[in-house]
Order: sequence, then structure tokens, then C-alpha cells
Amino acid sequence: MGLLLAACGLAGVAAWQNTYALREEKVSLRHDGKLLEGVLARPAEGEGPFGLVVFVHGDGPVDATHETFYRPLWESFARAGYASLSFSKPGIGGSQGNWLDQSMSDRADETLAAVAWARNRPDVDGRRVGLWGASQAGWVLPKAAARDRRLHFVIAVSPAVNWLRQGRYNLLAELDRDGATSQERAAALRRRETTLRLLKRGASFDEYRTAVGDVGGMTAARWGFITKNHRSDATADLRAMRGTPLLLVLAGHDVNVDVGETEAVYRSLLPAASLSVAHYPGATHSLVDHDIERSDWRLTMTAVFAPRQLYAKGFPADQARFLKQLDSRTRARCSAPERR
Repeated sequence: MGLLLAACGLAGVAAWQNTYALREEKVSLRHDGKLLEGVLARPAEGEGPFGLVVFVHGDGPVDATHETFYRPLWESFARAGYASLSFSKPGIGGSQGNWLDQSMSDRADETLAAVAWARNRPDVDGRRVGLWGASQAGWVLPKAAARDRRLHFVIAVSPAVNWLRQGRYNLLAELDRDGATSQERAAALRRRETTLRLLKRGASFDEYRTAVGDVGGMTAARWGFITKNHRSDATADLRAMRGTPLLLVLAGHDVNVDVGETEAVYRSLLPAASLSVAHYPGATHSLVDHDIERSDWRLTMTAVFAPRQLYAKGFPADQARFLKQLDSRTRARCSAPERR
């Protein structure tokens, strides 16, 4: 009986911790002839119109909630008076298509279609719609913002600038983290050079497999995705979006992205008045607390029983504060007397 009560108690705690102050609505959008399914998460109270954060996923087969990983962020945005909108990637959940067929330009088109869809809703304030994106979204956000100058803001979490440089940094960082020998390091770099030569000449997956032997988790579809996108570089689009308020979020334990390069490029290309930079020294690439992420046991227990504690301290609240401050500045400008 005692074990049963304890189990019920733990189940109750898990259910309570995974209940959020949100009103979630399943939504759908037809884009490029395909149906995308997603979630609109509005604040728990009020009819709006609310500001809106449109989520742009990183790499991989991500569903609308990112397996519930987004919900703590949605709740923090709701406290700032913002709804959140997220669609499952093509081929994931109920969304049609295949995300591996997409270029970064395709992803930007899809993002802007979501923005346009949202601006037609009466519960969304079309003047306060912006983008949130992580990792691979670093090549999508500037492209979308350069094309839609009405966007209210961009929040870029752990974005890279150049696909090829990011790949090299990631390879070397992981080798260092794993304590690779000099021979293992040299072999990995040789394999990378072979891969780059094949990509440069548009080699097929069969040619890649013949050249490298063990392809690991690489598939023909993934090879096609990399072939399509490996030249991605955000600098031109960053220049073109000058003036859009942007919060750049960087982690201290990021083995995927060279955060030093990212910050230097963003500061060199964007006006200081429009750029805010937030550093989280104890965070990993996904902005999860480093001490939690490196322990599978702690990661699982935190995800189940305290999901709001997954993220680096202050990260969700700081994003909400950024939006509140942005809205305050916008209201101040609108209410300022006209100079004659």
C-alpha cells in the first residue's frame, strides 16, 4: 500500500509539474500544397489580441511541441502577453511532406506563411509578431526577417553563421570533449575533407558511401539535405535585416556552435541599438543546464518532475523580459509628441 501511495504521489507531482498556464489549440496551415499541423498556445486568460512568437525549429524531425520541450518557454512568453505558434516539420506528426527535402529558403518561406496565417487571426496583434528559433534556425531567421520588415523581433538561440565552419568547429569540439587521440583527430579531419570534396562536386549518396565506407547514421535522404544546404551562410541576410530588434542567446558549453564567432559576426553586421546579447555560461547548445544534461538520470528525472528547471537559470524569464521591454519602447515611441 505504501509503495502504491508513493507511486500515485509521484504521478500526481509529474502531472502537476507538466501542467502549464496556457490554452493550447490545434491549428493547421496549407503551404506549398501541403498541410502543416501545429499548436497555438495562448495565455491562460484574456481574448487578446496577443503578441505572437512563431517558433522555428532546429535540425531534426521536430514536432510542434518539441516533445513538450517548448512548453516552459510558451508559458514564459504567455506571462509577457504573447501567444506562441509552432508547426510540426513536414512529415512529422500530422504535417505532410518531408523536412529533408527542404532548403533553408524553403524553411523561410514556410515561416513567413505561418506569420501571414497568424496575422489574419483576430486574437493576434499583427504588429507584434516575431520569430524564435534555435540552432539550424540561424540560417532561417535572418532570411525571413530580411524579407518581412514588419517583424517585431527575432530571438536567435545558439545560431551558427556558416554551415561549413560550424561543422568543422563541432567536429573538433566533440573530438576534444571525447578525448580523441591525435591519430583519431587526423583520421576524422581526413574523412571531413573527403566529404567536402564530394559535396563540392554534387556526388551521389552511393559515391559518398563508396568513398568513406562506414556511413554511420547517414542516409540517402540526409545526404540530399546536406548537399542542398551545406553552403548556407547567414551574413548576407543578417545585413539585410538591419534594424529588426534581435536577442542573441549564447551558451557557455556549446560544442555545436562557435559562439565567439557568432557573437563577433552579429555585432559586426547589426546595429548596436537593435542587438541584445545574453550569455548563459552554464548552458549547453540547447540551453539546458550543463550539469543536468551530462547526467542521463538527472535529465530524465528533471524532464518528468521539474521540466521548468531544465533550462539554464533565467533563460525563459529573460526572453519574456526582452519582449516586455521591446513593447515598452514601442509604446513610448508611439505616445511621444510629434516634433514640429
